[in-house]
Amino acid sequence: MLARGLGIAAMVVIFDQLSKAAILAFFGERVFGDPETVTSFFNLALTYNRGISFGLLNGGAGLNALGFSLVAAAVVAVLIYWLSRAASPLLAVGIGLIIGGAVGNVIDRLRLGAVVDFLDFHYRGLHWPAFNLADSAICVGVGVMLFEGLLRREPQSVQARQRRID
Repeated sequence: MLARGLGIAAMVVIFDQLSKAAILAFFGERVFGDPETVTSFFNLALTYNRGISFGLLNGGAGLNALGFSLVAAAVVAVLIYWLSRAASPLLAVGIGLIIGGAVGNVIDRLRLGAVVDFLDFHYRGLHWPAFNLADSAICVGVGVMLFEGLLRREPQSVQARQRRID
């Protein structure tokens, strides 16, 4: 399962970094320009997140980049250990998605001092915080892990349920 999970992680990092390079090239020298409208509910909007999820703790760029990168590296190390012990292919995919997303965002922090976000979904003037493919991989990975955990639960026997009722 280790090879499967690390393969997924590598693919996430590659697609994440390619998408960010394309967005940076598309926006060129504009740092925080007007978003590009794609549909009535989706824009491409270049933003730089120096904080954590949803822009929390978005100050202190240099210190945040190093601190958050060290925390992410520790989390990735724990996830790789967990992946090495995983018996389920679905769990390996979920962990691999999270590892790849974390590594993709760490690359941005170390290279640029911030994470490049650009996917901007909105409805009637309400905007979800901008995000990127790495963020999406992390969220999907967590969902896969939760789903896999639910699938693995062994159904209670009728006798065990009856004993609990009594």
